[in-house]
Amino acid sequence: MNKSFLLICAAALALGGCVSLAPKLPAAQPDVPAAWPLPEHADAAATGATQGRAADIGWRQFYVDPRLATLIEQSLRNNRDLRVAVLNVEKARAQYRIQRADRLPSIAATASLQRAGGSGQPPGQVGQQYRAELGTTAFELDLFGRVNSLSTGALERYLAQGEASRSAQLSLIAEVANAWLTLAADRESLKVAQATRETQEASFKLTEQRHALGAASSLDVSQAQTTVESARADMARYTGQVAQDVNALRLLAGGALDEALLPSGLGDDASMLGALPAELPSEVLLRRPDILQSEHLLRAANADIGAARAAFFPSILLTGSVGSASGQLNNLFDSGTRVWSFAPQISLPIFQGGRLRAQLAGAKADQQIALAQYEQAIQAGFREVADALALTGTLAGQRQAQEALVGAAARADELSRARYKAGKDSYLVALDAQRALYAAQQQLIATRLAEQTNRVTLYKVLGGGWNERSP
Repeated sequence: MNKSFLLICAAALALGGCVSLAPKLPAAQPDVPAAWPLPEHADAAATGATQGRAADIGWRQFYVDPRLATLIEQSLRNNRDLRVAVLNVEKARAQYRIQRADRLPSIAATASLQRAGGSGQPPGQVGQQYRAELGTTAFELDLFGRVNSLSTGALERYLAQGEASRSAQLSLIAEVANAWLTLAADRESLKVAQATRETQEASFKLTEQRHALGAASSLDVSQAQTTVESARADMARYTGQVAQDVNALRLLAGGALDEALLPSGLGDDASMLGALPAELPSEVLLRRPDILQSEHLLRAANADIGAARAAFFPSILLTGSVGSASGQLNNLFDSGTRVWSFAPQISLPIFQGGRLRAQLAGAKADQQIALAQYEQAIQAGFREVADALALTGTLAGQRQAQEALVGAAARADELSRARYKAGKDSYLVALDAQRALYAAQQQLIATRLAEQTNRVTLYKVLGGGWNERSP
């Protein structure tokens, strides 16, 4: 019978999970176009330079500034949010391994002593028996795939958690880059405000001298003073913003920051991503970690339906053991002391008060919810890419126009100053020209920042940032 028990266990393992009652995975219908609306300004040279997929571009190749790349590396190593995401993956992996263990019988060795007595036995005489056994308890013969479906669902949730960790990494890299660029822009704005204050202070002193000589009115002095105080207020505001930007970077980096890694101003080469190839289909969205996470959750919900369906069918539990039993401990393993037991149990649900049907209905609802969330993730991803592409051309044109505006405002300011000194225009005209130049310079910085952050966003929403270096 010992061999028979082993054969039954082997047959149980062979048959377990052979049948799955999970339905066919429903096909997502996000109803998005086959391609994105690419910017019209993309020329053939730029297109040919970026053949392939943005997700394959390593972040070290995308973020060409070595200071920013070093800061990203530090953040990936020390950021607490990313560390929690990685630990959640380990937790999901452990939960999957626990669920997967139910597909195999749990073998345990037990040793016991049983002593018994009663009024029918001679006084002082107690019966005892020693037992040593090896066996399994309540192993489910998975003929209808319930255990296998639960294991599949746990596996898909583990894979979904892994994609969530990848998505957290992509978000962290983009957040670090945007915070670094914001700091660069605020420092650039602070420089402009400081230079404007110095210019306005010099103009204010000159106006006071002209007022002392009778060549300027008190109104001119008051107007000149307003420009000085306005520049001082802007300097204080940008100083506070710079301090906040440094604090944000310190939090993302998970520790102290090296001042050498921080930008002094906003350059044009902090990030670089050319135009997308014209034949790039929207299916590349399916490589995004958040969309893959939604897909794995859909597969997990689909497997839960299989487990809920299997609960309607009989469940077979196997319990058995082999070992030795003896009344004396020193004779426990002698010949003639072998014992075995085999206790199969079959359970057929007859009346559950509607519990099983409710569980199946809930599993089907969860599947439809996961399907809707999967389709929504695809639609949201398409919109994010389309929005970033739409801004790619408009921000480039806006920056060029703003640069021309700064040049024109600078010339107008120079001419108005000369005419004011020559006495041909009032100070109010010169003041308006100074304000226009300052506003144009600050707006140019904001436009350049928007263009840079849009590049970062486009790189992120296309799934870039998972590879450190391009293949």
